[in-house]
Amino acid sequence: MRTVLLLVASNIFMTFAWYRHLRHQAGSPLWSAVLVSWGIAFFEYCLAVPANRIGYGRFTLAELKVTQEIISLVVFGVFSAFWMRERVTLNHLWAACCLVGAAFFVFRR
Repeated sequence: MRTVLLLVASNIFMTFAWYRHLRHQAGSPLWSAVLVSWGIAFFEYCLAVPANRIGYGRFTLAELKVTQEIISLVVFGVFSAFWMRERVTLNHLWAACCLVGAAFFVFRR
């Protein structure tokens, strides 16, 4: 559970590092957006690295990756809808269904 919680937190930082400048620094110089994004990404790495170290062994590498991708897309969907105010479409739902399939196959024993 610690691995998943750390991955959720790290993905929140990652999503903000990658995309927040599109709305909140659109008029600022690119170098400024890059530096702010790197600063935010530092905290993402401070959470992602321990998450993977804790999880590896309990999860296989493939299971960690698929888990991270699912978390990443869920966090991104929430970020897109609530922070960026973009519409979530039926295609996003179908993509989520594909991820459920990926999780099923990677965790199947």
